[in-house]
Amino acid sequence: MPAPRPDAPPRPADVVELRVHGVSGAEPSVVLGAASARQVAGDDRGGFYRPNGDRAGPDGLTLEAYRWGDLPSGTVARTLSMVLLLPFMLSNAAVWMRPTGGRAAGVTVLCRLLALNLTLVYVVSIAGVALDLLAWRCLGGTPCRAPFDTVFGLDDRHVGQRLAVLASVPIAAVGLLRLLGTRRPRPAANPLWAVEPLVERLRAIHVAAALGVLDLLLLTARQAGGATAGTTLLLACAVAVLVACVALLAVPGLLDRAATARTATGAARATAVVAAGLTVVTLVVVASDGRGWPPSAGLPGYAGIAGGTLLGQMSLLVLLSALVLGHRGRGEGRRALPGGAGAAVIAAIAVGLAGALASGLVYQSGVLLGGYRGDGGPPLPYRWTVLAFFLHVDAAVLLGGALTVLSRRRRRRAAATITSRDFPAPPPAATVRLRQVTKAVARARFTEWLGLLAVTYAVLALIGLATSLLGLFGREPDEVARRVLGLPAGAVGMALVGGTYLVAAVAVTLLSGGLFAYRTAWFRRHVGILWDLGTFWPRAAHPFAPPSYADRAVPELADRIGHLTGRHGGVLLCGHSHGSALLALAVLRLPPAARRRVALLTYGSPLDRLYARLFPAYLDDQTLREVGERIGWRWVNLWRDTDPVGGWIFAARRPGDPAPNPADPADHVDRRLRDPADLLPAPGDRRPPPLRGHHPGESDPAFRAAVRDLVGRLRGSATT
Repeated sequence: MPAPRPDAPPRPADVVELRVHGVSGAEPSVVLGAASARQVAGDDRGGFYRPNGDRAGPDGLTLEAYRWGDLPSGTVARTLSMVLLLPFMLSNAAVWMRPTGGRAAGVTVLCRLLALNLTLVYVVSIAGVALDLLAWRCLGGTPCRAPFDTVFGLDDRHVGQRLAVLASVPIAAVGLLRLLGTRRPRPAANPLWAVEPLVERLRAIHVAAALGVLDLLLLTARQAGGATAGTTLLLACAVAVLVACVALLAVPGLLDRAATARTATGAARATAVVAAGLTVVTLVVVASDGRGWPPSAGLPGYAGIAGGTLLGQMSLLVLLSALVLGHRGRGEGRRALPGGAGAAVIAAIAVGLAGALASGLVYQSGVLLGGYRGDGGPPLPYRWTVLAFFLHVDAAVLLGGALTVLSRRRRRRAAATITSRDFPAPPPAATVRLRQVTKAVARARFTEWLGLLAVTYAVLALIGLATSLLGLFGREPDEVARRVLGLPAGAVGMALVGGTYLVAAVAVTLLSGGLFAYRTAWFRRHVGILWDLGTFWPRAAHPFAPPSYADRAVPELADRIGHLTGRHGGVLLCGHSHGSALLALAVLRLPPAARRRVALLTYGSPLDRLYARLFPAYLDDQTLREVGERIGWRWVNLWRDTDPVGGWIFAARRPGDPAPNPADPADHVDRRLRDPADLLPAPGDRRPPPLRGHHPGESDPAFRAAVRDLVGRLRGSATT
């Protein structure tokens, strides 16, 4: 790739139109509307581009585009690895959805404990394959399929040695997590969030807990064959490590406050060192202990520990849901879901996905190795988890379908009111087109019903809690189905088979989705919003979540804007979709001298419609007003009723709404665009104007009119 060329010399009173794309990750030439583009700053992951030849854009402005689409993804290997960490990413995003007010600290603690539990579930499931399935079953009394019946030549070794050697598998898995969690994109010189010290503390705690639960598995199995003073002491130490990890996360503010940061860092590192030393001692003791082991179909104590971790995550999820649902914090107003309910919803998805993937790993490994023949199948907690996942997905699909049907009449009635005001006297030839537009508006309005759907989904966590309790108490799914529900024999078995196939389908979809998201722009445009939202926020709950790209993108944007304001007459910031959020945060970082020469144009912006609802503690009305005040309210937001993602920020301004309040500058920010521009083709055209929906439309007449308005304000402010 050729080195970026320097910017062209500035022209007097020149204004730069800096465009920032959304999650689609369009090529710079497409964003600029030019045949080709050259890079003037940045690198191959993210940078700034201008049309070749410094061709002036519409209205004589200097065009420039910031391309950040590769920051959340990168290479195929990195993208696939991040897809495997999806539950961790979701649990990390949940902590940023906490509500305002006094419950925020409690939500933070519960989210971090849930994140820690996901790490434990990950380790316990891999230990289920390595220790329970391979070391105990396949190399013990239930020979597996070749070559798994003689793994590493361990079939003639005693149980303790097999367990000690194969314990390297979960240890390596923990090392892989730490390696993936350490990698991060090149940050800017002045990062947006200085969170790396916090990430280091969280990483030490998670590694210590992972090693502690592995020691717990090994020592519990050894204790079943006869306790000794040494194994009892080691077991107590393993429990103490886990308690210390929980305590470090459970004290509100301990990891975050500057006054306690040094103490927390020292305690986290010390706990990790103790856990590592304890693991070494445990492996030596287990491998060198020549006593007999008790006869058992599975590794002694494994099912109870696996059930405890799964029950723990469901209990934490229920507590989190109870804490946030129905609570409305100060300043959230109409935008927020009740009490930051997004935290409970995203945590529920993370927990369900993590439990399903863990159960699927154990299930499918048993099928592949043939290690569950004749002993009732995989450990009971995993059977209940697969069944709960199957029921949860079925209930969610039915709920979504029912809500779609039940809301259709209200959505279409509201859409008909909108289109009748936009097109009050449509000609007969436009009847079909008018019906299409009304349906598009009705579909876009389904976003307003997502809050109810999300809250109800979080309540479905009770299904998982109930099944976890039944699994912990040793109740078989078939037994409960026959005695309590009266279902025929085999019904639960069919549900379990369906659940295993569903989990496998989810895993394949995630892997293929990660590959296609990297290679296919169409796929990334449709699923990228989830990934870009999840990796936008820094790691404040789970240290093994994918790193945040905003730590580079926002400071890089702010630095570039500051550079451009020093070389040009002004800078018009144009942000589409998620690009509007990047620009809003960049505006908050600009120095006063730069802010006086900046204007903001947002379009298809989810700042209010989605982000302020999902993140009420960070993107509330006060924060959005601060953005407007810092740039002297040189801000225009364009939105369409056919857009399911973007919307107004301060006021809807539909036909018939009250006139703007002259005393409130925020009332003049939003401008609604009629979509489509007309129902019938213009003279000389064969097709009617298209429905734009969430598409950018930088060449639309309404967009160019907003540009000219803001440029005029910029030039006017420069002369005053």
